[in-house]
Amino acid sequence: MDILRTVLRNPLGLAVPALTILIVVFGLPTIFFFFVSLNAPEYSLSNYQAFLSRGANVWILIQTIEVSVFATLICLALGYPTAYLITAAPKRARIALTVLIFLPWLTSGLVRTYAWIVLLGDNGLINRTLLDLGLISGPLPLIYGRLAVYVGMVHIMLPVMILPLLSVMQGIDKSLMAAARSMGARPFAAFWRVFLPLSLPGVRSGTLLVFVICLGFYITPQALGGLRDVMLSTFIATQIETSFNVGVIAAAAFILLAIAVVMLSVFGLDLSGKQVHQGQSPGERWTGRVFRASIRSIKRVGDRFRAARWARELYHREGGSNWSGLAGSVFLFVVMTFLLLPGILVVAMSFSGGAYLEFPPSTLSLQWYRSFFGDPSWTGALWTSVQIGLIVAVLSTIVGTLAAYGLDRAPPRIRSSVTMCLIAPITFPAIVVGVAIYFGMVKIGLVGTVTGIVLTQSVGAIAYAVVIVSATLANFDRRLERAALSMRAGPFQTFLRVTLPLIRPGIIGGALFAFIHSFDEVVQTSLVSGFSIRTLPLKMWENMRNELDPTIAAVGSLLTLLPILWLVALYVTWWRARPKGSHVMAQ
Repeated sequence: MDILRTVLRNPLGLAVPALTILIVVFGLPTIFFFFVSLNAPEYSLSNYQAFLSRGANVWILIQTIEVSVFATLICLALGYPTAYLITAAPKRARIALTVLIFLPWLTSGLVRTYAWIVLLGDNGLINRTLLDLGLISGPLPLIYGRLAVYVGMVHIMLPVMILPLLSVMQGIDKSLMAAARSMGARPFAAFWRVFLPLSLPGVRSGTLLVFVICLGFYITPQALGGLRDVMLSTFIATQIETSFNVGVIAAAAFILLAIAVVMLSVFGLDLSGKQVHQGQSPGERWTGRVFRASIRSIKRVGDRFRAARWARELYHREGGSNWSGLAGSVFLFVVMTFLLLPGILVVAMSFSGGAYLEFPPSTLSLQWYRSFFGDPSWTGALWTSVQIGLIVAVLSTIVGTLAAYGLDRAPPRIRSSVTMCLIAPITFPAIVVGVAIYFGMVKIGLVGTVTGIVLTQSVGAIAYAVVIVSATLANFDRRLERAALSMRAGPFQTFLRVTLPLIRPGIIGGALFAFIHSFDEVVQTSLVSGFSIRTLPLKMWENMRNELDPTIAAVGSLLTLLPILWLVALYVTWWRARPKGSHVMAQ
């Protein structure tokens, strides 16, 4: 009890377990890896020079940035109007649309990539449909090109763009738009001058997240792209498998990491632009008194004109509103179809009774499900993933909850710095994190072991647990704890009887997201597994690279339906906890 009181006086002590795992598994290997890139102990830039001296490497680096930028811009172009339309929708429709955004985000990225392989292939649904309609005479080259890479990346990253935008847009006071309209502003002017500036934090967060994650994309470009669509993550993975030139690998990884850090440092700042309004403009320093008087006269005429127009249009019903509403509904339908249709088609085609996948299935059969559950290699990979996922979820939830609870009581600056360190593994490019952890695991001899995979996946899972539990604690009324302490309850009893029941939905949500992260992780696991341990994602990725086994459709169907169970579990947890929380608050 004395130890607990001592820890609670210094809340950062609760974050020590999480920081220890982060430092040992990711921090120290990253520092070591950085020194390797500098050719320590001689300390030179020869590795960076060797990488940049080859034109092919520079071309891959530029192409990585180019693909990431264009994928981010496409996500922003689709995501911003989608988030805006969802925010403007009625409450029930808004909730339903938000859930539909969550579903593909929670679905395995491998499954979504596989869905596009089936859709875009020469014998895929799109080409066969066009051939059956007589619109084309031969299959279109839709796959293994830049277009397929953009389609796959945007499909995976679009929810990541929409969710931060929704979070910011739903916090904007709608009465501000109404006030602008009441002052005579047209709809577009009200949006441009009022709503858009207030939504820029969401634009910044979404754009930054999408771009940094796209920098480390490996699976989608490898599966959907051609030889000319290689990205830097593919180059790093190939170097590890073939030449194993540690210096060049380290240099390439830190060049990619440097780009991500620069973007996080620059665009993570507050770009509200308040400094623009400080001081006089250059023109005002030389404009004479007569000219300023003329400007004021013109302004008064303009004010009278705007006032007259406002009086005419105040009660005038705007034309075209039905058309704009219809256009918005069509746009939402197209975006939701783009996000959900590939998963739905995989589920439907998994019941095909033919020798290959087809839509619609000519006959219905469970042959691919029997193939999955009857093959020990598939069921063994599934059982391995479940075991590792449960261990990762338990470890990450306990450690992440303690860290979030301690950080919630820490000073703001310290809380911000420590939180940024803890979530670094999910904000940095996945291939860079994976390579650093891999070399760390080589040093301590944990490559090819379950322990090594658990520690590798726990680094990212802890970050998700910290973020979700911290969001729950942000709405927690700490006066309840003080009230319990004033009634002579001890710190441990207060946490167990008051705090824990109220933050339990966040803890369960953190556990679910930690399990999902573990169950879907493939890039870092493929490096640390050492080809001796096969999780379900690794088994799927191996089959996707070697042969397009229709059994993957059955696996994809199961993994597509899995997020629905997660959302139901989260809803039931929240629904059951809400009355108890309300009851405690009422007391």
